[in-house]
Amino acid sequence: MRVELITSTLDGARVAGMAAAICTGSQSPERALAAALQSGHESVAEHVVFTFRAEGVSRALLAQLTRHRIASYSVESQRYCDMGEMPVVVPESIAGNAEMLRAWEDVTARIRAFYRQAVERGIPKEDARYITPQAAQTSLIVTMNARELRHFFSLRCCNKAQWEIRELADRMLAICRETAPALFEDAGPGCVRGACPEKRPCGHPRRGD
Repeated sequence: MRVELITSTLDGARVAGMAAAICTGSQSPERALAAALQSGHESVAEHVVFTFRAEGVSRALLAQLTRHRIASYSVESQRYCDMGEMPVVVPESIAGNAEMLRAWEDVTARIRAFYRQAVERGIPKEDARYITPQAAQTSLIVTMNARELRHFFSLRCCNKAQWEIRELADRMLAICRETAPALFEDAGPGCVRGACPEKRPCGHPRRGD
């Protein structure tokens, strides 16, 4: 998995702070932003936008990511891009099991062979792609505002989130904290800010790690 920040709102924390200051009549954008986030008044963060590129992620991750609807997505199209080589994401639970890994590699090799044969025989790529698995790697660009990112991190940085999207969220959060610490210092799962909101907590709070 490769994750990079393509662009973000210039001086985003200042922009959000100015929005918070206008709302409250404050003369200090920094204090106004801190107070707004601590109070849960996060709409001011919607003025700040981040655009990321992610590569080497699975279609299984994509299905979860696009459930976050307050965002814009551009994704590698299997209708147009050739899937003949089809790199895949292999879960550690399978990679660490020699017998299951051999079976996995056999299945993916047969899928690649079927796809190539289908295209060679005139089957459109958009039809041949139906054989590709959720493990197939893809690349995407996603744009979210800072408020939605904070919400995304609250769900997907949680230890109970699925491992691949949690890794993506953790990497995005690290970038956001470096880029705009005033907006993301307290971002992450509920245990970062206090009590875990999960009905069945994992028992291992992250505490902003």
